[in-house]
Amino acid sequence: MDKDTFFRKKTTINAGGKLIDMALPKVMGIINTTPDSFFADSRKMEVDAILQQAGKMLNEGADFLDIGAYSSRPGAADISAQEETDRLLPAVEAIVKDYPEAIISIDTFRANVAETAIKAGAHIINDISGGGLDDDMFSTVARLQVPYILMHMKGNPQNMQALAEYDDVFGEVYDYFVKKIYALKQLGVHDVIIDPGFGFAKKPEHSYALMNRMQELERLQLPVLAGISRKKMIYGLLGTTAAEALNGTTALNTIALMKGANILRVHDVKAAVEAITIFKATTLGYNNI
Repeated sequence: MDKDTFFRKKTTINAGGKLIDMALPKVMGIINTTPDSFFADSRKMEVDAILQQAGKMLNEGADFLDIGAYSSRPGAADISAQEETDRLLPAVEAIVKDYPEAIISIDTFRANVAETAIKAGAHIINDISGGGLDDDMFSTVARLQVPYILMHMKGNPQNMQALAEYDDVFGEVYDYFVKKIYALKQLGVHDVIIDPGFGFAKKPEHSYALMNRMQELERLQLPVLAGISRKKMIYGLLGTTAAEALNGTTALNTIALMKGANILRVHDVKAAVEAITIFKATTLGYNNI
């Protein structure tokens, strides 16, 4: 990767009145308030467990906390907006109270759930569907004027794997982003982060093809989030399990950084922070980190 091109794209977002510069990569820690997310250790249903995990991640260097209350693993059960909100709000309110400096992202595809969480003190909306599962999402983001993580997915978590067919996966994902970014800009949304959606309506070969060309997303001139932590694209290739996929995750996160990722969304904050530190020492020079 050409280091000079890395710094040309838009890397600053405004989250809750705080300007966050992602020219140097950041870490987003995953907290799932669900009983069925694919990685068991990410499941935190009780407020005390949520706060303990939030504190641990912040102490380890997380720049963002991503709170999700709807499991998006392939084939996960659908739940109502009310149940999602009931799981989500206590987590957001507790973190806002105990860790007021934390920047909280809300992992939801429902506009009303997102708005409720933002009004409770969250700062960023992370939408796996890119507005595809709720027609009100883009207008809600524009009205709230919050950063928006735009991910690529086809279908929904219940049927997405049946839709994992592409002639040119990178070309289709790139064209999707061009159209969605245009729509968001027309509505006045200023802070957009793009996420290729590794593993979402994508077979492992599709995800690796996307990773191979991820640096070409540079042309969109927006921050890029890589969400690959402990996914099947890693443990399936290695013949292990999600619980055993930390080493593979670190290896692939390092490749993502070399391909221009601005945010690593991870279950294991300490390992990701260490990978970024080594990446910075390599790209910026040991004495400049």
